[in-house]
Amino acid sequence: MTIRSGQRHKRAVNQLQTQGSQKARVTHDMEEIELGEKYEEAGYSGGTPDPAAGVTYAWRNLNVYAGGRGFIKKSPKVHILKNVSGLCEGGQLLAIMGASGAGKTTLLNVLTFRTRKLDIKGDIYINGRPVNLRTISGVSAYVQQEDLFTGVFTVKEQLHFNAQLRIGKEVSQRERRKRVAEVMTELGLNKCADTRIGIPGRIKGISGGEKKRLAFACEMITNPLLLLCDEPTSGLDSFMAQSVVRAMKRLTGMGKTVIATIHQPSSEVFAMFDRLLILAEGRVAFLGTVTEAHAFFTRLERPCPANYNPGDHFIYTLAIRGGMEEECRQFVSHVCDSFRDWEGQEVSKHIEKAMQPPKEGDALATIKLPKSPYRATWMNQFLAMLRRNSLEIIRDPMLLGIKIFQGLFFAIVFGLIYLDLDADGMNETAAKNITAVLFVFLTNMTFSNMFPVVTTFSGVMPLFLREHWNGLYRTDVYFIARNIVELPIYVIGPFIFMAIAYYMVGLRPEAEYFFIASAIIILVANVAVSYGYMVSCMAKNYQTALVLSTPLTLPLLLFGGFYIKDGTAPAYLDWISYLSWFNYGFEALSLNQWDGYMKCNTTIDPECNNETMFGDAVLYYLHYDDGNIGVDIGALCGLLVGYRVIAYFLLLLKTIR
Repeated sequence: MTIRSGQRHKRAVNQLQTQGSQKARVTHDMEEIELGEKYEEAGYSGGTPDPAAGVTYAWRNLNVYAGGRGFIKKSPKVHILKNVSGLCEGGQLLAIMGASGAGKTTLLNVLTFRTRKLDIKGDIYINGRPVNLRTISGVSAYVQQEDLFTGVFTVKEQLHFNAQLRIGKEVSQRERRKRVAEVMTELGLNKCADTRIGIPGRIKGISGGEKKRLAFACEMITNPLLLLCDEPTSGLDSFMAQSVVRAMKRLTGMGKTVIATIHQPSSEVFAMFDRLLILAEGRVAFLGTVTEAHAFFTRLERPCPANYNPGDHFIYTLAIRGGMEEECRQFVSHVCDSFRDWEGQEVSKHIEKAMQPPKEGDALATIKLPKSPYRATWMNQFLAMLRRNSLEIIRDPMLLGIKIFQGLFFAIVFGLIYLDLDADGMNETAAKNITAVLFVFLTNMTFSNMFPVVTTFSGVMPLFLREHWNGLYRTDVYFIARNIVELPIYVIGPFIFMAIAYYMVGLRPEAEYFFIASAIIILVANVAVSYGYMVSCMAKNYQTALVLSTPLTLPLLLFGGFYIKDGTAPAYLDWISYLSWFNYGFEALSLNQWDGYMKCNTTIDPECNNETMFGDAVLYYLHYDDGNIGVDIGALCGLLVGYRVIAYFLLLLKTIR
């Protein structure tokens, strides 16, 4: 009885699972039909691709070397790519495959002119014309492996941002919006149009598959003739990988030329490829159609077994396996030589023909290449960046809230520690404590404002470089917009700090001295921000920036006039004091507090029968008796501008390719 009921239960479960899977397949098919109908409505109906809508991208005998540089001892050169040739025509999807370290990403970076510190030799042609950076920027788009976005933007806002900066100024705003709507329909992003992209650990956003499709959408905004993708399916499940490759396949249906590196494609994904370029140890192991690939490996007595993923088989066959390195390298060399001497001869003729100048007009001839890599005007770039930076602060208030809380906390703590220092009358002890609290104000303003900004540029450097090299905005636009948006934070914060701590400590109560002290503290805070910007632009990444910030700031702190009196440091190190905002800020605050300060010295005159120029004695002790507060404020302004100018040029230096 129990066995029969168990069997009935099992049959019922199997039936439900079968119905569920059938329902899922029907739902999936319906979604595909709906998406296909949307394509047809938008004018992208598949069918026979139009070669005139794309370009023929061909490269011959590419040799890429890394290393060979060094100040003292040159590192040995590494031959990464060795006589690599290939081509992809309009309406084709070329998949570049190979084991890890085969040179796939290096080849793609060479084809997109995004290499740095590499020695490159060889020929690259588009439609029979030599390629340069200006040409490739005008006709192509590059979807990189890592998806980098502004997390506070919604999907629609991100696409409008790209449309505003990447579509030429001759196109109206209405046409830009129409193009954004078309691209969102093409890649199925309408459902998440108003969802924020998200910041890991802080703002929940769109899924990985949606983020990958958004990366495609951002590049497809300009409707490029050539699309290059670096491992677009990495990190995605099989269904999402199929969706992404299916989107690439639809682009070839419009006549576009698509080149992508693919790592371990599924059988369904592999079946979508038009042509394969298989790399092994930096050499071409095969170039041709999927059918030709099966014939080639069968000739080499390495046929793909039945019911086995061809992509996995080809990659595994050419992989360098542990414990068999020498045998594997010999086999790879044999495969590459065999292709070069047999199938590769016909491919070479095809490549040579593709590099011949066209006899008639082609798709490339109809495109007007931009004189500048930037499509939008300076003002449009500035307004777009100003809006984006403002939204980053408004929509991610956690950092701003922490900063305000930190300022209030330290103001109250310092106020309580140094509460009413002259309550019992002014004497030498009170004067020393007041002098100390002035320097504490400076150090607090420095470190609380400098450390948060050392990651301002270094933390988003990959995103900045990608968008800058894609022609979205200039370096000066990015730098100025960031400075303007963050300026109010570093003015209001220090002022609130002083408004609380100043009178709790018991400094000179007159309003003019309070506002002068507040202005000095605001200047010091912004000089520290400028210095933080400089360190941020100097460092390669935000970890390096955080490590460098303390040792680079410590000498300036020591030469601030509190630990080492002015004129007492060794002559060969005295120049550091001229770069220290601690020095100018401490002198300015001391002069504001003590210059003309009339008070009884309770140590000498307990009865306080007459007031004396107590402040002059303090300034004489600090070696500031002949100081000028105007000079100090001018020096602080000079450092504020100077450090930011250096930061800008350091940032500009990173954009050189």
